[in-house]
Amino acid sequence: LMGLKCKRRVLLSGTPIQNDLLEYFSLIHFVNEGILGTSADFRKRFENPILRGRDADATDDEHKKGVLKLEELAGIVNKCIIRRTQALLSKYLPVKVEQVLCVKLTQLQMDIYQSFCNSDTVRRSLKAGDDGAKMTSSSLAAITSLKKLVNHPDLVYPACKERKEGFETALEIFPQGHDPDRGRLRPELSGKLSVLDGLLAVVKSSTSDKVVLVSNYTQTLDMFERLCALRNYGYVRLDGSMSIKKRAKVVDEFNNPTSSHFIFMLSSKAGGCGLNLIGANRLVMFDPDWNPANDEQAMARVWRDGQKKMCFIYRMLALGTIEEKILQRQEHKKALSSCVVDQEENVEKHFSLAVLRDLFKLETGTISDTHDKLKCTRCVSNIEVRPPPEEIGRASCRERV
Repeated sequence: LMGLKCKRRVLLSGTPIQNDLLEYFSLIHFVNEGILGTSADFRKRFENPILRGRDADATDDEHKKGVLKLEELAGIVNKCIIRRTQALLSKYLPVKVEQVLCVKLTQLQMDIYQSFCNSDTVRRSLKAGDDGAKMTSSSLAAITSLKKLVNHPDLVYPACKERKEGFETALEIFPQGHDPDRGRLRPELSGKLSVLDGLLAVVKSSTSDKVVLVSNYTQTLDMFERLCALRNYGYVRLDGSMSIKKRAKVVDEFNNPTSSHFIFMLSSKAGGCGLNLIGANRLVMFDPDWNPANDEQAMARVWRDGQKKMCFIYRMLALGTIEEKILQRQEHKKALSSCVVDQEENVEKHFSLAVLRDLFKLETGTISDTHDKLKCTRCVSNIEVRPPPEEIGRASCRERV
C-alpha cells in the first residue's frame, strides 16, 4: 500500500487497534508517512515504554513514563485522526444489556479437562515454551481441543475414541455406552449447553423474542441444530458455505415478524460483519475469540439501526477455563485500545504477561477467575453492591465485569 502514488490517503476503521500497537502505527504511517518515524523508531520510542507502563507488574516510574509517552503519542496522531465512538448510537437505539455468564463445567468436562492438561502432550508443549521455542502447531491444536471440550464433550469424543494426543485415557471417563453418533444430544453433559437450553426455553415460553446464537465453530452450530431438533425450535443457519445471494434471502426471512424461525445460528467468521439481524433482540455469544474486534462485531448484529426492542447480549464463559483466559486477553487488548486511541484516563492495568500465558490450567474454587484478577470494587462478599456505569462505551474493563 505504501507504494501507491496518490496525493491524499484516507483510512476508515472502527477498530484501529485489534491486537497490538504496531497495527496503529501502520495506519498512521500510511496516511502520514514518517510522522512517527520508522516502525523500529516507533517501537523503541512509544510501544515498549507504553506496554511496560501498562503491565500489572510495572513500577511507578515505568507507569509514569508510559503515561507521558501516551500523551506524547496522542499529541502527534491527533493532527491526522477524527475519532467517533459507539456512544453516539446510544441516543438513537434502545437500551442494550450485556451480561457475562460464567458457567460451571460438568463433572465429565472437568475430568476430561484435567486429564488433558496433565497429559504428556501438554507438558511437552509447555516445556518447549520454557526453552524459548515458538508455539508449535501441536500447542495450537491443544488450545482448540480445550475450546471445543468446554462447549460440549461430544465435540472431542472422536479424538478420545481415536486416543489422539492428550486424550489417550479420556474415553474411559465418558458414561458407559455413550455414542454421540447414534444417540440423541445430551445437553446435560455440558455446563454451557445446559444453561443455553434453559435460557432458550424461558425466552420461547415467556416472550415473543427471537435469538441469535453465535459460535466460532461450525461443529458447535451442528450441535445447536441437534438441540433445535430436540426441542422443536424453528431455525435458520448461516456459515461460510452459504452463498451471498442465499444469505440475503435467509436474513430477510428471519427479520420478517411473521416468520416462524425462533433462532438464527451464525458462524462468527462468516457473518460477524455487515449483517442486520434486528428481527432478534437477544444474542448469545457461545464462545470467545482471541480478537476482541471479532466478538464486538458479532455481538453488534442485533443492536443496529432499526432495532425497536431492548437488546440482551449473553457472553458465555466456562468457569476457570481457557475461555476466561481468552476474555482476559481481550480486555487487555481493549484497554490498550481505549488508552491509546481514545485517551481514556481511567483505564487501569490488570494483567501481567505471565498470567496471560497460564492457559493450560483449570482454575477451581472461584466464582470467576476473571472477576478475581480484575479485583472488582463493585462487589462485597461476591454480591454486587454498586451498579455498572450508565453511559455506553465509557466503561473500563473492571466496570464491565
